[in-house]
Amino acid sequence: MERALSAPGKLFVSGEYAVLWGGVSRVAAVGPRTSALVRRRSDSQVHVCVEEGTLSGRTTPRGVKWEREVPPGFSFVARTLDEALRLYGRESVGFDLAVSPSAVGPNGKKLGMGGSACATVLAADAVRFVLEEKFDALKVALVSHAAAQGGKGSGGDVAASYAGGVARYRRYEVSGLIEASSAGGYRAALDSAPQVDVWRLPTPRLSLGYAFTGESASTRVLISQVEAKMGEAGRRAFVERSDALGHEIEVGLGGGDFRAFSEAVREQHALLQELGPLETEPMRRVLGMASAYGCVGKQSGAGGGDGCILFAPDAEKRAALLEGIRSRGFHTLELEVEPGVRGEAQPDARLRSWLDAWK
Repeated sequence: MERALSAPGKLFVSGEYAVLWGGVSRVAAVGPRTSALVRRRSDSQVHVCVEEGTLSGRTTPRGVKWEREVPPGFSFVARTLDEALRLYGRESVGFDLAVSPSAVGPNGKKLGMGGSACATVLAADAVRFVLEEKFDALKVALVSHAAAQGGKGSGGDVAASYAGGVARYRRYEVSGLIEASSAGGYRAALDSAPQVDVWRLPTPRLSLGYAFTGESASTRVLISQVEAKMGEAGRRAFVERSDALGHEIEVGLGGGDFRAFSEAVREQHALLQELGPLETEPMRRVLGMASAYGCVGKQSGAGGGDGCILFAPDAEKRAALLEGIRSRGFHTLELEVEPGVRGEAQPDARLRSWLDAWK
């Protein structure tokens, strides 16, 4: 019994940082998609296969008893499997799970499109299938992703990867669920917890693109630096301004006045720069080119590297912009809004070969 799955990556359209402090974000689910393959076993063994290798263990009602310390490359998937088994709360069959690597640029650097969140969503949905359970996989993924990084992060990337489309999302409070996972009463706490505040917006009528600056950035480090120097009053003021701009951007995604939409996007980017030196020189070059081509863009995510999400009034202008950016040595992607996590008719052949080693 096996199931093939895939889930999209993400790019923040608006509200990064503000969503950490109670504000609203808009996050687009985009390709390239990440694939997974899960296969139920007749014993209690667990094997997690990723590009870095394999991590093995066995199922218990308190999570997976791993044979060795969990390496960093397995941390998000491993934590998700632990959370799901604790939620199940009794002896269970084992399974083999393979997850394809995150998207990278030509230089091998991660593109900054939410690879850890994508893997977490895939793991939550895969183990739900194996256990034939009906728990809320989005809640489990949000808990797991936050717990794996010490309670940090907004969960916007997780919500987008799970729900698909362009999602309007407000941060989900998971601290009580993390506590229940360790102290007991986890299933009751999860079932009675509020629904996740995530809404799928209409498909944008604009053309989207992405330009990778060539350097990856640590979201966790940047968030810590920003939060260390911004007080409560400053955060409230920032959220109010970000939410107002985010609303204008959401309206503009539906088409209409591209000039007004572009101004809101530029103001959102400028607002983010008030938090610190988040814009790099390559980002400035990309955004300058976007303006020269009659398009617009902004930092997507925490900044300090990664890339820029780009908006064009039509596909023709997007193609010209991306070609111009590529000619300057940047890696670019044409983007279409993707559906969320889903089953696939055919598994990735490489993932199947990884799992066949454990038959």
